Amino acid sequence: MDLNFTPEEQAFREEVRAFVHQGLPPEIRRKVLNGVPISRDDHIAWHRILGAHGWGAPSWPTNFGGTGWDPVREYIFEEESASSGAPRLLPFGLRMVGPVIMTFGDVAQQQRFLPRIASAEDWWCQGYSEPGSGSDLASLKTSAIREGNEYVVNGQKTWITLAQHADWIFCLVRTDPRVKAQAGISFLLIDMKSPGITVRPIITMDGGHEVNEVWFEDVRVPIENLVGEENSGWTYAKFLLGHERTNIAGVGGSKRELQRLKNIAASERKHGKPLLEDPWFGARVAQVEIELMALEITSLRVVSADAARKAPGPEASLLKIKGTEIQQALSELMMQAVGPYALPLQDEGEAAGPAYAPQLAATYCNFRKTSIYGGSNEIQKNIISQWLLRL
Repeated sequence: MDLNFTPEEQAFREEVRAFVHQGLPPEIRRKVLNGVPISRDDHIAWHRILGAHGWGAPSWPTNFGGTGWDPVREYIFEEESASSGAPRLLPFGLRMVGPVIMTFGDVAQQQRFLPRIASAEDWWCQGYSEPGSGSDLASLKTSAIREGNEYVVNGQKTWITLAQHADWIFCLVRTDPRVKAQAGISFLLIDMKSPGITVRPIITMDGGHEVNEVWFEDVRVPIENLVGEENSGWTYAKFLLGHERTNIAGVGGSKRELQRLKNIAASERKHGKPLLEDPWFGARVAQVEIELMALEITSLRVVSADAARKAPGPEASLLKIKGTEIQQALSELMMQAVGPYALPLQDEGEAAGPAYAPQLAATYCNFRKTSIYGGSNEIQKNIISQWLLRL
């Protein structure tokens, strides 16, 4: 298997690099490169800049309004975008519900929803996890009872990322409680403006409002918003999670953060020398860099084998595990590099360290979640072991 890029792919890399350098607003670049949270407007602005250039849906085929890029070009685009300081395109529409609608939705759903995802007109969120139904997702209790041409939805979803901004939510709901848990689940598309939906913020330990509770009280959903067949939602959910886990690996973003770590460690000093020259710290940075190189090669192997556009298999679990471990290691090392200056400040004027330092503890705390969402890493290890035992 040849993992070297062809001359045509290298030329494409230069094209992406030039476009992002010219088209990305400097303020958004500054935020991303310095680990500053970006706003809803920042996300939408960048997505629409890409859309105007015909790159609004990099992973989609042309017949659905995408670029039609092969997996290698998608990989190059994501890597160059990340290294240039572009925000990652939100996956909920593009990487999650979009492929489900393309594969299992009807023509009316494809024509209604996909163009608005590609153009960033609709912001989507994911309604999977519930209290007590996270890793054991099949135990979910949110119900959808059919009444004529509508479903009446009642229940609660939790840890819903950026639901406060969302126009739509794709939900797993229980439509038949009498059968085996996985067999009684359906996949619904629900307008977040529907009467009966309440979004309540969950403020996390880093002080941020990123996740939410979403409550459904007699929410009426038209029958045409059911994707595929009733009670077949578990099949669609597994398909979606494969795409989500592959996307979580985030090689491009980790390469950018590795360089940021090196820059921080070169500017911080220990015993009069740059921290990067400290044997223990330098060895930890080198270890993470080696692991990231191995992850990149593994990702390229998966990309090279993805020409048939099949749904990701157990290799998605492998990428998810190692990708999130590396993300956590990078955030931890950056926080360690600045020591107590990473603590969030209680009062103005307390800082004696660099301006970027107080954000590092918040980033560290936020990245504790990466090994849990998309299916916890422990569950991913079970998936891999089960697959190996079948060989």
